[in-house]
Amino acid sequence: MLRMSFLEHLEELRSRIIKALMGVAVAFVASLVFTKPLWNFIKAPASAALKSLGYKPELVAIDPMEQFNVIWFKLPVVCAIFLSSPWIFYQIWAFISPGLYRRERRWAVPFVLSSAGLFITGGVFAYFVAFRFALTFLLGIGQDMDVVPMVSITHYFDLFVDVMLGIGLVFELPILIFFLILLRILTPGFLIRHSRYAILAIFIIAAIVTPTPDVFNMMLFAVPMCMLFYVGVFAGYLLVLHRENRRFPWKKAMTIVIPVLLILGLALYVAITRFGVKLVPHAPFILR
Repeated sequence: MLRMSFLEHLEELRSRIIKALMGVAVAFVASLVFTKPLWNFIKAPASAALKSLGYKPELVAIDPMEQFNVIWFKLPVVCAIFLSSPWIFYQIWAFISPGLYRRERRWAVPFVLSSAGLFITGGVFAYFVAFRFALTFLLGIGQDMDVVPMVSITHYFDLFVDVMLGIGLVFELPILIFFLILLRILTPGFLIRHSRYAILAIFIIAAIVTPTPDVFNMMLFAVPMCMLFYVGVFAGYLLVLHRENRRFPWKKAMTIVIPVLLILGLALYVAITRFGVKLVPHAPFILR
């Protein structure tokens, strides 16, 4: 690709985009088969939030075309994007890999798996944690002033997609950092020295992305993003060590990490057995 002309680069890009869209189309058709269970899954946060606030757990349609547009078109499209994300990221890699060194092209499988995994993990985090907290907060506004929420499926689904895709893309931060280090644009040392600016930018992004104005929900976005930033820096540091034929001191690191994990596990065990704390499969995940 380094010897290709500008128009040849555009032709290659067009080919990769078409192949990615073909994968989305196949996933779209597959999603149509499971439309009903998928819609029940997507509306579950709204039903839970409305029920917890004492309202009827139901959404409304205020336009004759809403059900068709949302349930039979927009819903399969969003599901298709998540299902076909490994194929999409593979097409991205196939487009940029010819411009890398031969030894760097071996990162193809880790790139595809980690990119798709982080994107899906972001969607899972948004669904089970961030979106549920935000939705309960938003629907509860005005409850003490006799304001009854009437949520249309279009507005609900638009908010759902914004949060799911937004957080899914935010979870790609380690991949972005790793690639900037791979292309020698940034270094781990530079990122660590300027990490305070990165954290400030992360909190600004979290304040913009968060659908509610409260600090708690903003922290639900910001804290994982900060963790992902340092994960990306650490992955880039391992890459630099590999380039310099050095090894990371895993044994020394494990002597610190393992005792910390054991202490956390012991604290959780004491909280469950002595103080009646219970782990539940939904937010806030820990109840007493």
